[in-house]
Amino acid sequence: MANVLVVDDDLDNLWALQVALEAGGHRVSVAGDAHRALDILLQQPIQIIVTDYEMPEIDGAELSRMVRLQPAHSALPIVMLSAAPEPHAAARHWNGFLRKPVSLDNLVTAITAHLAGRLPDTDQRRPRATARTMLMCQHPPASRLAAV
Repeated sequence: MANVLVVDDDLDNLWALQVALEAGGHRVSVAGDAHRALDILLQQPIQIIVTDYEMPEIDGAELSRMVRLQPAHSALPIVMLSAAPEPHAAARHWNGFLRKPVSLDNLVTAITAHLAGRLPDTDQRRPRATARTMLMCQHPPASRLAAV
């Protein structure tokens, strides 16, 4: 499975995505904003980014542009999530766009599609999600929040 970086300023969404993707066998790093996400990219071998579009200071579109400017990450797959329609950007720096609330099935399908052929021995089977791992988890443990 992949090393996934999830970026979202909403802690409930961030935690729910982390739980769901980890349940599917992915290793997940989380960032509550674009600055933290860029720091993580410098420290860890991330293979795909899943980011919210609407975030304060630096939104997902600008984060995507900043990632593309880094030679080491210029081809890194980026999946954008938003409750709003996909923005019409002059230069689109992300690979995929999903509307919130996103189902785990659709997210995993997008991740698998963007990683196809990039990971050695990638198991292409989709994980089975339970209602508990879906995106509307209610109360993240305090230990999860401290890492953000």
